[in-house]
Amino acid sequence: MPILRMTAAALASIGLIGAIAAPAGAKVEGDTIVLGAAVSKSGKYSTNGKHTMNGYNLAVERLNAMGGVSVGGKKYKLKIIYYDDESRGARGAQLAERLINQDKVKFMLGPYSSGLTKAIVPVTEKYKIPMVEANGASRSLFTKGYKYLFAVLSTSEQYLASAIALAAEKAKEQGRKPSSLRVALAFENDPFSQDVRAGVIDDAKRYGMKIVVDGRLPRDLSDMKGILQKVKLVKPDILVVSGHSKGAALAIRQIAALRVNVPMLAMTHCDSAQVIKKYGKKAEYTLCASQWAPTLSYKDKVFGSAGDFAKTFKAKYGYAPPYQAAESAAAVLVYADAFQRANAFDTAKVRDALAATKMQTFYGNVKFDASGKNTAKPMVLFQIQDGQYKVVAPTKWASSKIRHPMPGWDKR
Repeated sequence: MPILRMTAAALASIGLIGAIAAPAGAKVEGDTIVLGAAVSKSGKYSTNGKHTMNGYNLAVERLNAMGGVSVGGKKYKLKIIYYDDESRGARGAQLAERLINQDKVKFMLGPYSSGLTKAIVPVTEKYKIPMVEANGASRSLFTKGYKYLFAVLSTSEQYLASAIALAAEKAKEQGRKPSSLRVALAFENDPFSQDVRAGVIDDAKRYGMKIVVDGRLPRDLSDMKGILQKVKLVKPDILVVSGHSKGAALAIRQIAALRVNVPMLAMTHCDSAQVIKKYGKKAEYTLCASQWAPTLSYKDKVFGSAGDFAKTFKAKYGYAPPYQAAESAAAVLVYADAFQRANAFDTAKVRDALAATKMQTFYGNVKFDASGKNTAKPMVLFQIQDGQYKVVAPTKWASSKIRHPMPGWDKR
């Protein structure tokens, strides 16, 4: 009997109703929507790859426990197919091809890092596959005209802008001109860190500050003694560092070992590097850029408040969530919202629903501009005070006042 003449009962008996209900190309298995992700389980980004997967998995688990997402009057659960990109861009691109062409995944979640996102997005764009990503902050990702890329996080040039503004503010309080401040830089030579660097340089120039050290961390992030010796020699007012988790740990360890005195130290990835747990008092006074904080007032119907998410995450995984985990969970919530508003699994309709997103999650507000950037959420700046992260900037959300200047090592 030709398939076109089969009755509904006959179709249902061989499981074809679900296949026909889902538009061509959608990866839906029965009552399950399948997402795909190439994430760093090994290699230099494995720490943050773990945080990324934990965030994705917790959101999927939570949504599924609440009944899943409603599409076309039916409830669907979510699941994710993962592959290890080994922290290598070429491998990530290869795995994106595999997910799309072999596993037939039509909805992608992003990898960890801007470099790996840059490697994968040409693949997803080629096949017109939506990708909601949470860990690729490089502003250059959003200058290529991509139509299927959406990022829930603030872009890289914003990461440490608040640190430069805070340094200027403290200078004024001390009766100094911000233009008198001298800045030292130490950055990994990867897309994310170099974009952060460009943002810092732009902000410093805006205040007339002088860059006195502009160092690049080695590729393997194993040693920065040469840069720190220059810092000791020129005695800048602020040292800014970005090298993902490994770079943050390296900086704290070697600044303490070499007893480098600097009035202000600002860096990325403190929390994901667990610098408080690993280095204790050596990490005190460090300023840490963050996409998110548990003390913020954002809420949603899935996790509740930012603080509620932090409690849920810690109960599940045994550690406080770094922002990489929070933003990853938020990416899944954004997908769930888009599926429901699209009311379909057609990739073009889901893409359009993503583009029209306007929502609040526990992580922050989400609204995408034409380039796919989230324009609704600012960065925050922590300072490590008495072994805890305290929000000190922007002032609007600050829970504590900054302790400045950092005391010298002989007084700590």
